[in-house]
Amino acid sequence: MNGNQLGGSVLFNLGTVAITDTVVTTWALMLCLAVVARLLTLNLAAVPSIRQTIAEGVVATIERAIGEVVPASAVRRVLPFVATLWIFILAANLAGLIPGVHSPTRDLSSTAALALLVFVSTHWYGTQANGLRAYLRHYTEPSVILLPFNVISELTRTLALAIRLFGNMMSLEMAAMLVLLIAGFLVPVPLLMLHVIEAVVQAYIFGILALIYIAGAIEPIESTETEREAAAPAAPPAGKSQDPEEP
Repeated sequence: MNGNQLGGSVLFNLGTVAITDTVVTTWALMLCLAVVARLLTLNLAAVPSIRQTIAEGVVATIERAIGEVVPASAVRRVLPFVATLWIFILAANLAGLIPGVHSPTRDLSSTAALALLVFVSTHWYGTQANGLRAYLRHYTEPSVILLPFNVISELTRTLALAIRLFGNMMSLEMAAMLVLLIAGFLVPVPLLMLHVIEAVVQAYIFGILALIYIAGAIEPIESTETEREAAAPAAPPAGKSQDPEEP
């Protein structure tokens, strides 16, 4: 990383396009994850091998975590996106442990791209679940006055999602560098453990926030109808008069 440059150092240029270390590391991670996923899913059998058991365990764990946030009917639709998001961010966060490699998530452009993916996918899942008109209508309920506030909320939470991950990973790498400069290599193990724990926590938080946003987009109609039913006065039992003077 060059000085105060937040976007990573430029390794080479393709014409007018500058290729930074963040781009190279990101593509290397995607290639490695694709190869690992392919190897884990080869020759699946009814009696699972250790390799297949590991793959199924990872998928089942992520599926249970998703099922705790989104409706059961939407778990399988959301699973591919959220699982990929979780695994990639975790791998990107842990990439900083490799000597000479910086975590792609310490680059604001990478975290902004991830936050933009969450923003787009949130509205895509919302429109798929409720229809475009019904989904857009929930931004104006219970009053159209709330429309600009809802739009601002969507934009600010996307910005916060990008800055939160970037800030935490950048500060983690800076803290690790300062500790190594001051103490040398006398405390490498605790420092590595701190990096691993923080990498896991930040990946989990990013994924959970994405799930919460998607869950809120999937069921706006159901939530609105439930509130209306709760606010409506209870109907009298069938066959009974509403006149208090009638015996």
